[in-house]
Amino acid sequence: MRTEDLLTMTANDCLAHLGSSPSGLSTAEAALRQRRYGMNEIAEARRYRGLIAFLGHLKNPLVIILVIAAIVSAFVGEIVEAAIILVIVVLSVTLDFFQEYRAESAVNLLKQKITRTATTLRDGERREIRMTELVPGDVIDLTAGNIVPADARVLAARDFFINQSALTGEPFPVEKTADPPLPAADADRTVWNNYLFLGTSVVSGHATAVVAMTGKNTEYGHIAEALAARPPETEFERGLRHFGYLIMRTTFLLVLIVFLVNAVFKHGVLESLLFAVALAVGLTPELLPPMILSLNLAKGAIAMSEKGVLVKHPEAIQNFGSMDVLCTDKTGTLTENAISLVLHTDPEGHDDETVLLFSYLNSLNQTGLKSPLDEAILAYRDIPVEGYRKIDEIPFDFVRKRASVTVEKDGKRFLVTKGAPEQVFAICSSTRDRAGGVRPFTGELQEEVEHRYEALSADGFRVLAVACRQTGDAKAVYTPDDEKDLVLLGFVAFIDPPKEKARESLQRLVSDGGVDLKIVTGGDNEQVTRKICRDLDFPVRRSLTGAEITHMTDEALARVVDETTIFARVTPIQKDQIIRALMRNNHIVGFLGDGINDAPALRTADVGISVDTAVDIAKESADIVLLEKDLQVLGGDGVMEGGRRTFGNTMKYLMMGGTSSNFGNMFSVAGASLFLPFLPMLPIQILLNNLLYDLSESTIPTDRVDDEYISRPRRWDIHFIRDFILVFGPPISSLFDFITFGVLLLVFHATAPLFQTAWFIESIVTQTLIIFIIRTRMSPFYRSRPSWQLALSTVAVVAAALVVPFLSLGAAFGFVPLPPHFYLVLAGLVVGYLAVVEVVKTRFFAGRL
Repeated sequence: MRTEDLLTMTANDCLAHLGSSPSGLSTAEAALRQRRYGMNEIAEARRYRGLIAFLGHLKNPLVIILVIAAIVSAFVGEIVEAAIILVIVVLSVTLDFFQEYRAESAVNLLKQKITRTATTLRDGERREIRMTELVPGDVIDLTAGNIVPADARVLAARDFFINQSALTGEPFPVEKTADPPLPAADADRTVWNNYLFLGTSVVSGHATAVVAMTGKNTEYGHIAEALAARPPETEFERGLRHFGYLIMRTTFLLVLIVFLVNAVFKHGVLESLLFAVALAVGLTPELLPPMILSLNLAKGAIAMSEKGVLVKHPEAIQNFGSMDVLCTDKTGTLTENAISLVLHTDPEGHDDETVLLFSYLNSLNQTGLKSPLDEAILAYRDIPVEGYRKIDEIPFDFVRKRASVTVEKDGKRFLVTKGAPEQVFAICSSTRDRAGGVRPFTGELQEEVEHRYEALSADGFRVLAVACRQTGDAKAVYTPDDEKDLVLLGFVAFIDPPKEKARESLQRLVSDGGVDLKIVTGGDNEQVTRKICRDLDFPVRRSLTGAEITHMTDEALARVVDETTIFARVTPIQKDQIIRALMRNNHIVGFLGDGINDAPALRTADVGISVDTAVDIAKESADIVLLEKDLQVLGGDGVMEGGRRTFGNTMKYLMMGGTSSNFGNMFSVAGASLFLPFLPMLPIQILLNNLLYDLSESTIPTDRVDDEYISRPRRWDIHFIRDFILVFGPPISSLFDFITFGVLLLVFHATAPLFQTAWFIESIVTQTLIIFIIRTRMSPFYRSRPSWQLALSTVAVVAAALVVPFLSLGAAFGFVPLPPHFYLVLAGLVVGYLAVVEVVKTRFFAGRL
């Protein structure tokens, strides 16, 4: 039987169905059920232990290449080379290894939020037992201050109110009774008035309930299960994996051919193997995981922290820059998250100062705990109440849903009542019209007033009714029996107002930034959210409710999710479904949330965003934490500076170092080795070449990114990278390399040391200086200048390459001094190479955004 079926049963039928009774279970029966259903514990994340967990991170194809290269290097005696490669690998794997514990930490934090004991009936006696020992059928007792220890059906309740904000985000307590829910099959479980959820808290009253679900079958259990599961692959992880496979396939094929040809026809097996290993390292951008990437992400994280964005997991910055859809709650993001009084009207809908005065008197003279609505009335503005003296009060209770005070001025006493409109209407016999007259509150007039109240509610306002009557008695104590024959004065209406800068934030994020914003809310209804969007001039294309999503398949949801702007009254699992549907439609999705109910979606999204004031589980599940819940942070420098600039600089590294010139030069080395009687570059020279080149690129994180590039989301495009390799790698880079080979052999009649030295210098100079051309789609000479750090590191590396043959250190690498006129040839080759690349670049990017 479904949980929904329990809701429509009577209390006795519900107990009978669960095999229980008003006196609870017996100890023996509870023990049997515990063996059947297990402990009342939420899901555990998969645990990774020790060496197995560490080795599990070696699956990255780039890491595999480097590990193989290190093993071969050590085998042939190149211990220093092997050690350098292994240090890089260990650093990369260690960083990933520690990230693996995120799911376990998130689930543990969720478990800590739940009470450890519960009051239940066992063998007809009240007992305090550990929460984990509860089983379906246990009858539990709940009072104010308790945490609900399992999902349960209410059997009896009195003034029983629950705070479900952890699940819904709605701060107002909801009343729970034993009555059947209306409607009985509402898809939004959180509105079931006779059902309780694990982890929610009791605000007031008393109730007995029978446990329906425990452990992983509870609503919280479903959330924890989503946290425990491995989150789907993010866009950045997917792009890096595809890039790694591309490099791995290319490297393996090229190195295998070079090794076989050199080993069989040219050189010995050992020398050919060592050369092939060096070539593999040269082809692999080994500093990508994690050196260059870490520097780039660290730079982005620092820039974002200065803008109020704290990055917990730096790898998420790449997804942050690629994000094209942002899902967020309304409260605190588009609104102030503070209830404000906005209307005080008479029953006909006109502004009325008398309504404001008497609502103010009612709130001011209450001695109980003031609600947020009372605070909003008192904060609205100073109301002159001199001369009014409090006589007595009738406190608010959850049965009457209203509060009354008696005040006196100039010998006249007034009983002033404020509360839920339905409850205030019931004690009113008349209304006051605009002229000050009194009309009977019956028939058509009553229908008009009730319709006006319903219209205000539909527009998203929280509404209270205000009524009063002049009393002719002089008694000191008043009771609820005195709340009768009142005159309805009108309404006070409240709303969580839009943030002053929300309109500007939406403009920057949506219109200027190219990010599609979707409102995903658990506690607010559709009308409230629509009104806020109207106030902010934010167009709503379509809306969906949780009840509608319940009846949709994943495929159906994926078809409508792109055109939907508002998702209202959705459950935590439905939030996760929405995120997955968007990702299935090839979007890079960000999710902004701050409650326990947001944790699954935060984990699933490409980039999970929380706030500093969020619950621990939300912050633990998130990748990025905002110091302020404000779209302006995201729509401004958060996305632009932190995300898109960082992504842009990462792509520069991949295109320049891992693909184009570096790949082209190594391709040239491989090709030359097939027809030269000697190796075109010694293995140690290849490694030095690669090291110097990577040093020049270490300053890429400091480089500027064109405004045009950051104007919209960017994402991984493995086809673009492949095309970039095919255009700027062998066709151009290798063409000039082979021209260099021809000049060295035909003009300089170069011997092996001279050839290797000249080719080393030409390789370093061209592949380093090409940074200035490829780093921007615009002209690098006047429209887009590099950072001074990048310029300095590039010049320093070029200078080092030109000087090293003349140093004693150069001899250790097999270098020899070059004839002076070679440098004239080198200058011509470099200028020609840069000019050709600039022309080809302009044509390559023509039509590409």
